Amino acid sequence: MRTLRGIVVASVLTGAALAACSSGSDGAEGSAKAATTVPNGRSAGTDQAGAPTGSGPAGSAGASSASASPPPVADPGQVTLAFGGDVNFDGRVAALLNDEGLAPLRPALGSADVSVVNLETAITDRGTPQPKLYHFRTTPQALVTLQRAGVDALSMANNHAVDYGLDGLTDTLAARDASPVPVVGVGRDASDAFAPAVFTVRGVRVAVMASTQVDDFTVHTFPATDTRPGVAGNLTNARLLTAVTAARSRYDVVVVFLHWGTDYTTCPDAAQQRTVRDLAAAGVDVVVGGHAHRVQGHGWSGRTFVGYGLGNFVWRTSRGPADTWSGVLTVRIDAVAAVRGRSDPAARASSPSLVTGSTWTPLVVGDDGLPVPPTAAQAGPEQEQYDAAAGCSGLSSSPG
Repeated sequence: MRTLRGIVVASVLTGAALAACSSGSDGAEGSAKAATTVPNGRSAGTDQAGAPTGSGPAGSAGASSASASPPPVADPGQVTLAFGGDVNFDGRVAALLNDEGLAPLRPALGSADVSVVNLETAITDRGTPQPKLYHFRTTPQALVTLQRAGVDALSMANNHAVDYGLDGLTDTLAARDASPVPVVGVGRDASDAFAPAVFTVRGVRVAVMASTQVDDFTVHTFPATDTRPGVAGNLTNARLLTAVTAARSRYDVVVVFLHWGTDYTTCPDAAQQRTVRDLAAAGVDVVVGGHAHRVQGHGWSGRTFVGYGLGNFVWRTSRGPADTWSGVLTVRIDAVAAVRGRSDPAARASSPSLVTGSTWTPLVVGDDGLPVPPTAAQAGPEQEQYDAAAGCSGLSSSPG
């Protein structure tokens, strides 16, 4: 059985600053970004060597790291991808809504080549609350705050992106268009919503796309279609698989960030497992997700690496300790194999996984909504939940 202690080292650097260490999980942070146009009109940051960086607006100098030590040197043989769970800035978390509000997360997120989280909110001060139990909204500052924390891309394919109706969606899409980092999973039509953000990292082309499988008001009322704006949704997987197939034909690594699962459960439900099988058959390299407010298991389904659930990340409320267990999942990609597969699609489909390993950095969401390293008293219960999630995931500890 894998354990948190066996696969990760987490330490506090300056104050609440966080670092995660694992052999081979190096990246670049702090250099200036240039704009790389991607198919949906958004941009993904790359430095002059082609490695995405985790701080500073596109085209400007990056912020200095919150870490007390210099950033690690990128390994030319690998690409690192870091994932965090659900984020919003409602209620108590609004106090973090400034340029440095999430700075303690910069070492964990900014040290990866590409970092992605799920932004679960509308970006608007207009609109009508929809007939739902919970409504989240924020300002465009949220996009800057996350970018300054080292986040390189955001998913908004979720059940709160359209909490304030069409007026709110109009404002959200305007904020997306002006965002310092690309936003996926929401768009002016289905083609836009399902389009990936694309990063070129040391010659490896990484496509990140998103969709929601949560069977609720949002995906039924505001699904992106050929003629209407909304969220990318996959209550059935046909449209998602079409988008994945297109991305697979163009890019070296395909990542799908899903909003899915059953609330307050540590085990994947039948829809999650079915979707993993479909995406694995379509050749997706990495599948991660959120929504269940719980950390769910991660491992391999064949050659596809899966992180079923990342838990809450920057979050407004808690029903109890289990809601606070969180973390950053860092995945390592074999850059040489990824580029080699470009010239031989048949060999690529049957080759071993491009994912060579992963690191789970355990965190606990604090009273202010910010995730920090667990205390000694918190580590035991969090370990128990992690073990339970691993035990029922149905995933393997190595590629098959």
